[in-house]
Amino acid sequence: MEIKYVSTTCPYCGTGCGFNLVVRDGKVFDVAHWQRAPVNGGKLCPKGRYAHEFINSPDRLTKPLIKKDGGFVEATWDEAYDLIAEKIGSYKPDEVACLSSARTSNEENYLMQKFARVVLKTPHIDHCARLCHASTVAGLAAVFGSGAMTNSITDIAESKCVFVLGSNTFEQHPLIARSIIRAREGGGKVIVADPRLTPTAKQADLYMPFISGTDVAILNGLMQEIIRNGREDKEFIASRTKDFENLKEVVMKDDYSLENVSKTSGIPVESLRTAAEWIATADVATLIYSMGITQHTVGVDNVKSTANLMMLTGNMGRPGGGVNPLRGQNNVQGACDMGALPNVFSGYQKVTDEAAQKKMKEMWGVDELAEGRVGYTVTEMVNVLADESGKLKAMYIMGENPMLSDPDLHHVEEGLKNLEFLVVQDIFLTETGNFADVVLPAACYAEKDGTQTNTERRVQRWKKAQDPPGEAKEDWKIICELGSKMGYPEQFAFESPEAIFNEVAAVTPSYHGMSYARLDPDGLHWPCPTEEHPGTPILHRERFAMPDGLGVFSPIEWKPPAEVPDAEYPYVLTTGRTLWQWHTGTMTRRSWSLEKEAPIGWIEINPEDAKELGIEDEEVVRASTRRGSVEIPARVTPEIIKGVMFIPFHYKEHPANRLTHNALDPVAKIPEYKACAVKVEKITEEA
Repeated sequence: MEIKYVSTTCPYCGTGCGFNLVVRDGKVFDVAHWQRAPVNGGKLCPKGRYAHEFINSPDRLTKPLIKKDGGFVEATWDEAYDLIAEKIGSYKPDEVACLSSARTSNEENYLMQKFARVVLKTPHIDHCARLCHASTVAGLAAVFGSGAMTNSITDIAESKCVFVLGSNTFEQHPLIARSIIRAREGGGKVIVADPRLTPTAKQADLYMPFISGTDVAILNGLMQEIIRNGREDKEFIASRTKDFENLKEVVMKDDYSLENVSKTSGIPVESLRTAAEWIATADVATLIYSMGITQHTVGVDNVKSTANLMMLTGNMGRPGGGVNPLRGQNNVQGACDMGALPNVFSGYQKVTDEAAQKKMKEMWGVDELAEGRVGYTVTEMVNVLADESGKLKAMYIMGENPMLSDPDLHHVEEGLKNLEFLVVQDIFLTETGNFADVVLPAACYAEKDGTQTNTERRVQRWKKAQDPPGEAKEDWKIICELGSKMGYPEQFAFESPEAIFNEVAAVTPSYHGMSYARLDPDGLHWPCPTEEHPGTPILHRERFAMPDGLGVFSPIEWKPPAEVPDAEYPYVLTTGRTLWQWHTGTMTRRSWSLEKEAPIGWIEINPEDAKELGIEDEEVVRASTRRGSVEIPARVTPEIIKGVMFIPFHYKEHPANRLTHNALDPVAKIPEYKACAVKVEKITEEA
């Protein structure tokens, strides 16, 4: 019996923790601590500790499946490839769309966008960053010139004031939460604003519960208070920024006095005053946010407002400072970096730029690419499909499960049913896979080599620990074989993920200096422009990534959510995650140690609201919005404010996204998961 240890990177959240996979007789059977892991130093959250349990699940996909007479039959790879090539090849480029995946490697995301643009000639390529951090990419790029976390995870420990807004860090990114604790132990103050008294909020020196959807009003109010007291960093504003007077004109309005912001948000005036003082007077302050900021129709406005606050106080380009969005999925940063987006090639090179088009044609050895225009986003794809316009007829989905993750699931189902041909490539037969015409069995993270990029822009290795089950194949191999089958053998003639990464580095400026040899063992932060460059843990030290080097203040007015409570739907519904589950549950719900801790969904209700509704703790109730209803157990708790209710979105039995709506941010096209109008009722016997 041979036992070996293979160091790799966690497949769950964007923290990028390292651990060892323990392999016996060619199969992974445990996870062991890897003490020198650069991000987490050997510590793991529950999801990482049990990240081996789903790998050899008995319901892993092992053979290609083709739908015949309404049911799936096993097929050979050649049969599956021939059918895909014939069907997808019969459509016009504009009739086909691809979804890449934040769960697959950089190499595989790079290949998927290359496949879409070279083989299918379609501009319609996107992935789930659209549903979590599209507003970050758009918002921070507009302000700083770069849409990414500005500082490193360990850097947070140096902060003297940590402002957490829209992030339940202790549950969603537990190993990043360690840095918050270290900052506090070093004398730093911790401020948490959240509608729920989360585990993160319980660690705060100042907790500010507020009504979901009032973030801009809060941030403007803090800035007004700072300016009114002369606490803005005048030197930083003068030397590193522009358009401050435009910002000042807006935030100094009476609408954003602490008294009026208190009425809008529900936060007491004294709490707002204290928060403004702590942020402005700290030696260095950092702002941490996640999807509580981004998943709104004003997501881009929210993101720009966080940047305004940190520039106002001069907390950019410094250890312990910065604007730090925490990415939700393991490789959502990398999937964006690789160009799995409708508007950019890898490295955020715009598809509309003629020089970028020319560069890619030369690199890829083709005379023709997808038209140099921006394609559909995920959310737009679903809308086009559901409109029954026939504009989109086929889709290729790799490692995404929109039938649980996208808003307004009835709308998504309508759209998928309108497809003429659907390919789904995944490790399990998901809710989305059930709609497919062809299902391709893929390898999971433990069964392939590659890289992923964590939330702090650190590019790290995945290392293969076992073979895929049955006839399943690595995603990169599938794309290469299909690309070759469809007429582009030279463009997809890769023998290994390392060869793909070398092409990524050649064509992507921020990755130019990277190689597999340099990534072991600690990884590198992009930008890393040359082979001698050490990487860049902190962005914007001397100048911002704008042509003139200046950060741009953005005057933002507060706008309410697209749907607000009324007489029929009197409460605000917000959604999110829990410590024990992840995303649509495809992996965690097949991990017995995790599933037993949180096997069912729930709706959190404040005791005052529950009393008015006559609802008891653990009673099954009906939650309804204008899009549908869900029967779900109530969790009556004072840890959520009156008037707001919360449902985790992981559970197919209680799908929160049957209730959410697809109102979109006009810039980022991200849905408003964090605020919609809901009613909750007792379920009577007659009903």
